[in-house]
Amino acid sequence: MLRYAASIFLGLALASCGAIPAGREQARVEPRAVPHTGSLHREESSSCLAELGAGGSRFAPLPDRYYGAGCQTVDTVALSALMGDAGEFALSNLGPVTCPVANRFAGWARYGVDRAARQILGSALVRIETMGSYSCRNIAGSNRRSAHSRSEAIDVAAFVLADGRRISVKAGWDASREEREFLRTVHRSACKRFGTVLGPDYNSAHEDHFHLEQGDGSFCR
Repeated sequence: MLRYAASIFLGLALASCGAIPAGREQARVEPRAVPHTGSLHREESSSCLAELGAGGSRFAPLPDRYYGAGCQTVDTVALSALMGDAGEFALSNLGPVTCPVANRFAGWARYGVDRAARQILGSALVRIETMGSYSCRNIAGSNRRSAHSRSEAIDVAAFVLADGRRISVKAGWDASREEREFLRTVHRSACKRFGTVLGPDYNSAHEDHFHLEQGDGSFCR
């Protein structure tokens, strides 16, 4: 009899070790939520895309991709054309850019570049030539990832006008008075929209392009 009672007691004790209190089983087995890792929340992303579309830009949202080592294309779009006061501007060699950068770029192209081209050079803008956007790399001479590694920067090399002229950053920075004035005007305009803007006066690595970066501050060189 004592052996039977001990057996029952042991069985109850073992059962109680594996028992889960009522209401806790779902919490124990539910997968851990993965936080949003993009730069924008869903509502902000939708608003940004709506603003980009309202400005007349032609684009396609891209899927989020993570490449490791701090490199990613998240909340990005593929821009195919931007709208000006009187027509579209073509783009060349531009990869994925984040939606906020795309919006700043669209505003700069319309109000900073096209209007300056017509006022200073007497011809409308028809194309912006870039040296790309996304690139998984560090800032030159450092161990820090470049904004390019997050699709938050664009390198602009030249501007093509309706009259056929091509104004490049490298050749035009110290060229005719009009070209110098035009390039310095669009450079200053970019500084009002982007957190970091680098050009030929910054260092030799930027003698052939403007580096336009979303940035958090106001660094204009």
